[in-house]
Amino acid sequence: MAVIHRTTMVPTKLDLLTEWLPKQDWYLGDHASPSLARAGGFRLDDPAGEVGIEFMVVRDDASNEVTAYHLPMTYRDAPLTGADAALIGTSEHGVLGLRWIYDGTADPVLLAALMELTRGRVQAQAQSQTDTPDATVHVVPGPVAPGEAFGISFARLLVPQDAEPSSGPPSGTAQVTALWTALDGAPIRSVLAATHPLPD
Repeated sequence: MAVIHRTTMVPTKLDLLTEWLPKQDWYLGDHASPSLARAGGFRLDDPAGEVGIEFMVVRDDASNEVTAYHLPMTYRDAPLTGADAALIGTSEHGVLGLRWIYDGTADPVLLAALMELTRGRVQAQAQSQTDTPDATVHVVPGPVAPGEAFGISFARLLVPQDAEPSSGPPSGTAQVTALWTALDGAPIRSVLAATHPLPD
């Protein structure tokens, strides 16, 4: 169970993301310094209790249109070997000390936890509360064949689910959806991630 500490991080997550996000090829802004605000997200527990796992949604309020990004992140007490390209930055945590913060799409601990979520074996946890399931996170399960290899895809730029095709996910695909908050306070549900069987 991940424990949420009420403390400081220097620099903050949003400070790090403000610098990191414009360098990504999927960033849509035309400015080097987005105005980021937390808009939603959830956490998953690392069974070993070593790695923090967060799926954060940030809204870019500097954009002329509603623009929200999905940023899966992991928090570690030491560098992740071979993941230098995925490092978002380091931050001093008021309780835990220096933390290495990674783009979680490259972290095997996050990927394994997400697979467990899509298979219904674990529950999404509230972003800012300890030991509190987040019932607003929904999983549309896909059939999982024993021993079948699965891949994971992540939505980065979020699209309201009601703007997606209504046919549902492709056969065999599991989707994770969650709520985030628009600038006007309206709740929006979007697909954040999906798992799919890999071809033979």
